Amino acid sequence: MLTTRRRAAVASLFAVLSLSMTGCSSDSDDGSGNDKIAGAESGKASPSTPSPSAPAEKNAPSFGFPPDIKVAVDRQSSGDPTKDVILRDTAYAAQARVEAFAKSESQTANMSRYFAANALSYWAGRVESFKKDGLTVTGDYRYFDFEVTDVADGKAAVRYCEDQSKAYNKEIKTDKVQRTKPSDKSFVLYSVQAARDSAGDWQVMQQSWEKGDPSCVQR
Repeated sequence: MLTTRRRAAVASLFAVLSLSMTGCSSDSDDGSGNDKIAGAESGKASPSTPSPSAPAEKNAPSFGFPPDIKVAVDRQSSGDPTKDVILRDTAYAAQARVEAFAKSESQTANMSRYFAANALSYWAGRVESFKKDGLTVTGDYRYFDFEVTDVADGKAAVRYCEDQSKAYNKEIKTDKVQRTKPSDKSFVLYSVQAARDSAGDWQVMQQSWEKGDPSCVQR
């Protein structure tokens, strides 16, 4: 059971995340954060070589990544069964987002399963906008340092890092890869509000991010 202080903390975080979705990027007012979420920066080598996800758990989602997309999830057990399920589903949501961009399909089964509310409508719009601009994504994505920071009343606050140092935008018509100068902003810290649905899945409802957060940057 959460103490009064911890309940207040998670309620405060939920409120911040709700406000952040208005602009959707916690570190910029010019919309530049949106580009990086799709995988626009390059350069730094990741400590491990990403490989396609192959979920083995019962009722786990199946991801249809194109051959030029690789996703690696470095997720350790928290030792708490409830938190481990939350972290698992948050990782599935991250993979679902990459899959949607890679396929240029905003209404995938995995997006509907692991996103809801503002987060689902926002990312669906971003995928459609990306497609309209003639872009998709390619390369390697890595997710790490997953942590449930609080759980209360069927809601959870989660943080994790994304390594986009080998992920790029790609032109759909020409297959030209848009490579950019590497920087610390290839590493992104996500703060997520998740809620459990009637089917038992934890869905991302709200989220914000910060590019180049020191806790995620790896050199």
